[in-house]
Amino acid sequence: MYDTILLPIDGSAPANRATEHAIALAEQYDATLHVMYVVDTARYGEPALSSTELVIDELEDRGHDLLVDVVKRSDDLGIESHRRLCHGAPASEITGYADDIDADLIILGYQGLSHRLSDHMGSVAERVARTAGRPVLTT
Repeated sequence: MYDTILLPIDGSAPANRATEHAIALAEQYDATLHVMYVVDTARYGEPALSSTELVIDELEDRGHDLLVDVVKRSDDLGIESHRRLCHGAPASEITGYADDIDADLIILGYQGLSHRLSDHMGSVAERVARTAGRPVLTT
């Protein structure tokens, strides 16, 4: 049913739940898992010798650590996995990468780290679900 699963992560509790679902489905269907982290330069801007550069560096480091952790967990279970760290507007990067890899399913948290209303879907999850053109599972 699923050959290629895309898992965008950001370290939030909903993204962590999405990770558990993605790993379980990838294992069940012997699917390839693509894990991605997007440094939101639409929010922070591209680095240019300023305090923004420090923020971007911290986000890249955090993203790298999160990606390595998920890929290691996947590898330990025999799941083929790939990681991608990129810059841009998260929803656009996610849907674009889903197109590039022809993902059968996108699994992501229903809201991210910056979302403050616990009973509402986050803007990235909403945009991805609305524009992806493929199944999207939010957790």
